[in-house]
Amino acid sequence: MAGSQGRARGGQGGFFSLGGVGLAVAVALLLAACGQNKVAEKPPEPGDTAVARVNGQVIWASDVKREAVAQGLISEGEPLDISSEVFRQRLDEVIDQKLLAAEAAKRKLDKDPIAQRRLAAARERILGDMLVEGVVEKAVTEDAIRKLYAEQQKLSKRSEEIRARQIIVGNQAEAESLKKLLATGASFDALAMERSTDQATKFNGGDLGYFTLDVMPEPYGAALKDAQKGQLVGPFAAEGGWVLVKVEDKRTEEPITLEAARPQIVRFLTYDQVRDILEKLRGSAKVEMLIGKPQEATGATGAQEPASAPPELQGGAPASAPPQPPSAQPAPPAKK
Repeated sequence: MAGSQGRARGGQGGFFSLGGVGLAVAVALLLAACGQNKVAEKPPEPGDTAVARVNGQVIWASDVKREAVAQGLISEGEPLDISSEVFRQRLDEVIDQKLLAAEAAKRKLDKDPIAQRRLAAARERILGDMLVEGVVEKAVTEDAIRKLYAEQQKLSKRSEEIRARQIIVGNQAEAESLKKLLATGASFDALAMERSTDQATKFNGGDLGYFTLDVMPEPYGAALKDAQKGQLVGPFAAEGGWVLVKVEDKRTEEPITLEAARPQIVRFLTYDQVRDILEKLRGSAKVEMLIGKPQEATGATGAQEPASAPPELQGGAPASAPPQPPSAQPAPPAKK
């Protein structure tokens, strides 16, 4: 998690921002200071594979995968083929990290007071991340995901969806003329392709797909509120011109599937666990703030996620309620 902060990628093995290298070397120096830079022939994880040696020190496939996770290239637990170009680039980066750390230790940079503080900070970050990962792994189970999904389905309300086609023209008189043609049996699809001014829908016969009224502009909602299947509605004025709408179908909105909801649910459960453990730790700790409260900036948003929350949560985790099903898309083409 922590290793991805401040890192900028360039070409093969290109990650040389001060933030990225600083933390990478700090972690490598931390291991060296703990006496872990000796040859370790025993795989650190079951089924691990040795992929390189640097001055006798083994680099394992899990080391490279951990670097890929830190950079956000793969998710935790996601496989990474050791024959892939992504793996080889990350391997080169890990080799570079070890070489830089070894040279820094040779120059006794690890004894510098500033380096010691940075090493201590890296150690705290790693230990904190490992604690969070362990707590989350135990709590975010398949049973917990399915339970929250079932609860969310009980609370969710399914709206009525409409499938319709539209023709938009420049004035009311032209719209009334087209309505008369449709009444004599003219093809709505053909007229839409020939006469509609709406570039987004005219080439597919004016098809809007399935939508719910709450995502449509207000004139559409008002005109279609009581419309029935097969009905021709309009003309009515809307942004862009005068509109004729043919209602082709009506149905109850399908519930979001478990797999579609899973990412939101996992994020919520993860954040909930992080928040819970931090509340308990802060409640039992003596924390003294030695500086004043920050001044509120204009346009500041609400409370942020805990500082130790996993990166994937920062900036978008729900605060107190289960994730809600996504609404229908307002712009055509919609669901088919």
